[in-house]
Amino acid sequence: MNYEFILVEPAYHTHIALIRLNRPKELNALNLQLMLEIKHALAEFDANDEVRCIIITGNERAFAAGADIKQMESKTAIDMLKIDQFETWDQIRKTKKPIIAAVSGFCLGGGCELAMTCDMIVASDTAKFGQPEIKLAIMPGAGGTQRLTKAVGKALAMEMVLTGKFISADEAHSAGLINRVVPQELYLDEAVKLAKEIALQSPVAIRLAKESVLKSFDSGLQEGLFFERKNFYMCFASDDQKEGMNAFVEKRKPDFKGK
Repeated sequence: MNYEFILVEPAYHTHIALIRLNRPKELNALNLQLMLEIKHALAEFDANDEVRCIIITGNERAFAAGADIKQMESKTAIDMLKIDQFETWDQIRKTKKPIIAAVSGFCLGGGCELAMTCDMIVASDTAKFGQPEIKLAIMPGAGGTQRLTKAVGKALAMEMVLTGKFISADEAHSAGLINRVVPQELYLDEAVKLAKEIALQSPVAIRLAKESVLKSFDSGLQEGLFFERKNFYMCFASDDQKEGMNAFVEKRKPDFKGK
């Protein structure tokens, strides 16, 4: 499809694709079309064997400052039900390849939820995270009450959701919400560095490992352990596993093919 609100680079670096949110005047506010474009771009990258890791970013001023309120202000509950905007979010969650959010500036409301839907978050020291929906007499609806609580714990999540409080990148890192904090001029480079580390690994093993980590959020311990073990055994059906172990024994770098 032709993209209006995002810029895509399938070969941003070797085996790394980039999606850049591109509504700068609106601080990258997430409207329905933009989310649909992200969904389609992720599906394209998921089907591209040359892509092994995906980065989603905005600009230095904002990753995304929230949802597009103008699209929602006059809607009724039935209107929102019919729009079913969260189906797009569910599809993003199902992306098989790892996704890194590279965040600078405002990462609020739906923007924070989008970042948390990604698998890892690298942030600039100017980043601010928050779920300020309560100030509009609504609440998070794309995972903000669930993923935030699992990441930072009940106390901080409750405070952020019920007061609309923002937290800094350092606070988000200390709370376990993000992977690392770097100076603003380095945040995208740092995300690329992390993506390169991932892209060196077996795509088959990466896919199974990602599935297993995500399963821990959706199940109890015993069910999660069963799922993990099944995927562990599946790794031994791949050519990459043979290559990885042979390379280790032979003291050389592995050459993974994703098979």
